[in-house]
Amino acid sequence: MAVASEETTSICNHCGRHIPSSNIDLHSVHCVRNLEKCKICGDMVPKRHAEEHFLNTHAPVSCSLCSETMERDILAIHKGENCPQRIVTCEFCEFPLPAIDLAEHQEVCGNRTELCHLCRRYIRLRERYSHENNCKGVVAADNIAESSRDVGAAPERDHQARDRDARRRQPPEFSTRRLIFTIAITGIAVLLGSLFLQRKAESNVVH
Repeated sequence: MAVASEETTSICNHCGRHIPSSNIDLHSVHCVRNLEKCKICGDMVPKRHAEEHFLNTHAPVSCSLCSETMERDILAIHKGENCPQRIVTCEFCEFPLPAIDLAEHQEVCGNRTELCHLCRRYIRLRERYSHENNCKGVVAADNIAESSRDVGAAPERDHQARDRDARRRQPPEFSTRRLIFTIAITGIAVLLGSLFLQRKAESNVVH
């Protein structure tokens, strides 16, 4: 049984496709009449849709976030990965903010501290994950000493506070000299008053 030989092909000079040699003439006429090659991407597009292809694929567009101008076909990638105004979240506090501000924010946020409940030390947030993997739950010696100082100083602070309260409650003190002087003045006033009344009474009796 004879095996049919493979049909030969020819390359269209307009679109560059391999076309069966028996159809190359018909294809070439149709291709030149109806298709044109995009000067930007090289795709063959129908002539009647060439302008639409350019506007939808290659025409410059502005990013609605940062106003940068670019080709439409890279706009989605720009907004998702490269736009400085795209919204991202801080890895330490999960606060949403523009990507352009992320580095400065995380520099400050990562230096905040949280108490490790295993070793009772304050750990920077940027070191939290590595600390959690290595923490053995041992209380630091410095923390123990500080806690001991706080406990020992507490009674003294309480005593000082009680002394201050007692001083506030005490009435103002008068000196002994001032008290004696006040009593003396009062006595003299009473004596003079008595003498005045006695003389007045005697003068009334004479008249």
